[in-house]
Parts: sequence; C-alpha cells; structure tokens
Amino acid sequence: MRKKTALTGKRGEAAVADYLTAMGHAILARNWRSGHLELDIVSLDDEGLHFVEVKTRTSDCIAQPEESVGYAKQRRLEVAAKRFLTSGGGRFYGREVFFDVASVIDNDNHLEISYFPNAFIPIH
Repeated sequence: MRKKTALTGKRGEAAVADYLTAMGHAILARNWRSGHLELDIVSLDDEGLHFVEVKTRTSDCIAQPEESVGYAKQRRLEVAAKRFLTSGGGRFYGREVFFDVASVIDNDNHLEISYFPNAFIPIH
C-alpha cells in the first residue's frame, strides 16, 4: 500500500510542477532535502521565491488535502526554507518569500489541482 501512496504523491508533485511552470514559475528544486527536512517544490517567479507543499489524495479522502498542513508542518517547512535559503549562498537575498500549498485530488487518473498561494505566513 505504501508504494501506491508514494506513486500517487509523485504524480501529484509532477502535475503541480507542470502547473506552476505553465503559470510562469521556474522550478528550482523538487524534493529538496536537508537531513530530515524536505521541500516538495521550490520555484521562482516575478513575485519571488515560492516554497510549495504538495498534498495529494485519492478521491475517497475524508478531508481536503490542504487541511493536513497544520501548525507543526508549517513550522517544519519554515525551518526547511531557512536551510534552503542559507544553502543558496545569498543568491535569493532580497527576494520575497511565499509559503504556498497545492492540493491534488487523484480521481481515477484525473488530477484536480487547487493552488493556495501565500497559504500561511511564518511567525518566526
């Protein structure tokens, strides 16, 4: 079952990357990792740098995927983003930073994407 879940997640992330590219984003990283921290997608557009958390579920899910990005997940994303920015050697200095969420419902191979730009603002 875990393999199917991972495949569903990868399909959702790929679809969101395509969606963002079509919106004019340049994809800088996918599944960026530093230790136990991960960023699903990091993209850049005219507005700034976007850290995009992708949540993919099948059509039989009880809650909307974006509802699973709660406080604890937001804090982990914030820490991961700081580490990403630090690892960039200052190349993103002065850029506006956004934390976005993309929700994907996989309904029998038809993917429905909902994109929530600036979904949360870090408190630190």
